Amino acid sequence: MKQLTIIFATGVILFFGSCSGSGSEEKKTDSTTAATPAAPVFQPFNIAVITHPVKDFDKWKTAYFAHDSVRKAYGISHLSFGRGLEDSDMVTVVQLISDVQKAKEFSMLPSLKVLMQKAGVTGPPTFDFIHVLRDDTTATDNNDRMMIAHKVKDFDAWLKVFDNEGSAKRAGYGMVDKALGRGIDDSTMVYLLFTVTDLAKAKERGNSDELKKIMTDAGVVGPPKVRFFKVVK
Repeated sequence: MKQLTIIFATGVILFFGSCSGSGSEEKKTDSTTAATPAAPVFQPFNIAVITHPVKDFDKWKTAYFAHDSVRKAYGISHLSFGRGLEDSDMVTVVQLISDVQKAKEFSMLPSLKVLMQKAGVTGPPTFDFIHVLRDDTTATDNNDRMMIAHKVKDFDAWLKVFDNEGSAKRAGYGMVDKALGRGIDDSTMVYLLFTVTDLAKAKERGNSDELKKIMTDAGVVGPPKVRFFKVVK
């Protein structure tokens, strides 16, 4: 399977202020307190994650953005892309999609295959269509990411184990929760995105017997697929 990646932003802007006036003999304070706008309710959304190797990243990037108008015609908007930490020629692209069927049609266009070849894509691309259920948009200067994709027997049972483990424990292993999604075509596929604060700890955790037991208890089927990359756009 492919990865994921991802991800996106919805923000809250806070406005605050005060005014006061004073007289020569008596000082009065007149203030009006406005209610702070409530944070918008998170709305799940759909993304496409495309992964492939390239011969020359800068050449590929130029060709990619030159194709932006075609993507928009299919309801696709660029969100970000990253380069592998271990192989910088491996590119992961994340796109917001407004229409899943149109996005799938786009992925099958013969002209897209030709464009990729001209842009220097050196291997077959993989496409993942993902329904994002959680997305932490907290700003961070750390662009190192870890993406995990694996299949589960029962999503609700898996999620209970995942939440019981807790984000604080994962953070202690250098993995800060960033996003969580399910496959659109296969809802038993789970996609996780973490900000990596300690690469060595994150890799060690991924190979630990404790994590393997947790995954077994959670009903994970088969070995997970893991990718480390750095967000560059």
